[in-house]
Amino acid sequence: MTADGRIEEAELVYQRAVFGGDAGELGTAESGLDGVEADLALARGKLVHARFLDQRVEDARELELFERAAELYRRLGDERGEGEALFWIGTFHQVVRDDNEAALPVLRRARELAARAGDRLTLSYVLRHLGFADHTAGRLDSARAHFEESTRLRRDLGFLPGVAANLIGLAFLAAQQERREDAAALLAEAAELAEKSEAHGVLRWVAGAREELGLG
Repeated sequence: MTADGRIEEAELVYQRAVFGGDAGELGTAESGLDGVEADLALARGKLVHARFLDQRVEDARELELFERAAELYRRLGDERGEGEALFWIGTFHQVVRDDNEAALPVLRRARELAARAGDRLTLSYVLRHLGFADHTAGRLDSARAHFEESTRLRRDLGFLPGVAANLIGLAFLAAQQERREDAAALLAEAAELAEKSEAHGVLRWVAGAREELGLG
């Protein structure tokens, strides 16, 4: 049921309870609205994160929104939703606060829940960010494995901008491991996929990676 549908259902339950004397569905309607609130908090948090990526200014609302979403999904027993919200909490700590120590336990729990719920898209995001953490810590083989598994999932899902973004990460790893031909090939494929999917932001990332790695 859509958010609008759950709100409309709550109104009908209210009418039945007040005017019809049947209050038996109040709890169900309240749970539906908890789901709406969780979805809204998660969506708002993503917008705040996108603004951070654009302006690089932390907004405390981001963490509050993701934590509220995770709490509500947990209360509802929605493991898929909770896993996604936990991923964003981990991302906040990793990307906004530059704190992998705080991020890693949350990301690992998100991976567990996403895998259990069969949420391959969220799992691909979690694996990507675990790859970032490994790369920062110098665990290059583990980082590569995480990026490659994330990329496999994204190819299966047809998520081409996400595949292209991962290939950039793999290119940096290849260059660091003195596999410069591999790095160049990865960036070429990333550019092709980004252009095909009109992911202009990712194309800019490819150009930046080529310049940074001297592969222009």
